[in-house]
Amino acid sequence: MSLPIDAVRPIDPAAVPAERFTAAPEKLAAGSGEQAVWNVFSDTTGQFHCGLWEGAVGTLRVAYTENELCVLLSGRIELADEAGAVRAFAAGDAFVIPAGFRGEWRTLEACRKIYAIFESASSSSPAAAAD
Repeated sequence: MSLPIDAVRPIDPAAVPAERFTAAPEKLAAGSGEQAVWNVFSDTTGQFHCGLWEGAVGTLRVAYTENELCVLLSGRIELADEAGAVRAFAAGDAFVIPAGFRGEWRTLEACRKIYAIFESASSSSPAAAAD
């Protein structure tokens, strides 16, 4: 069955309301933990999601059960693994965080990203934009 053009979704925060929230205390290592998500698409299986995410300066403890493609639109971040190795990304960078990554997401400058998340139905926890 072919889908109509209305099935094609622009990644546009004006298209959906923002979900604003603060990171759970056990995930917040530093900063306010303030975040917002505009999820513009979820597939019918509930395994694939995409949209926009933004976060305030701070550090979040992350444990990825999902695979996530990130495209930073603004800001700067660092990812640090549990061994302390660090990789930095800035506006214009695109990267993939695989399921199984554990460590810290450090937002050095308030940032906004486009995300595309795939969470296998066999994973034990729901997909999240930032962790």
